Amino acid sequence: VTDVYSTANAFMALDKNSGKAQCWGLSGNGGQCDDMDFLGVTDVYSTGSAFMALDKNSGNAQCWGHSSFGGECDDMDFLGVTDVYSTANAFMALDKNSGKAQCWGLSGNGGQCDDMDFL
Repeated sequence: VTDVYSTANAFMALDKNSGKAQCWGLSGNGGQCDDMDFLGVTDVYSTGSAFMALDKNSGNAQCWGHSSFGGECDDMDFLGVTDVYSTANAFMALDKNSGKAQCWGLSGNGGQCDDMDFL
């Protein structure tokens, strides 16, 4: 294990060298990551109820946990993302070079940032 991460109710122990991880705690809050491959993951982020595992080199990411609070990012492209921020219920992925951001999760808690410029 190279790194350990947490949500409010779950943990993730990751070996970045092998891409293997163990998750435990409430499955709906990120405690279930069986059969997921984390090879190439450079960074892991969390809200109170979800995880995001990002490969900054390829722009690929996996999100899991509570889908309404950031656990769903299947159709998103994170190529160029320089930073990821989170609240208890939402994520923001930012490309500081272009000012482009993507937000997802609970809209009232930061999950909505369309039409905003972050340059």
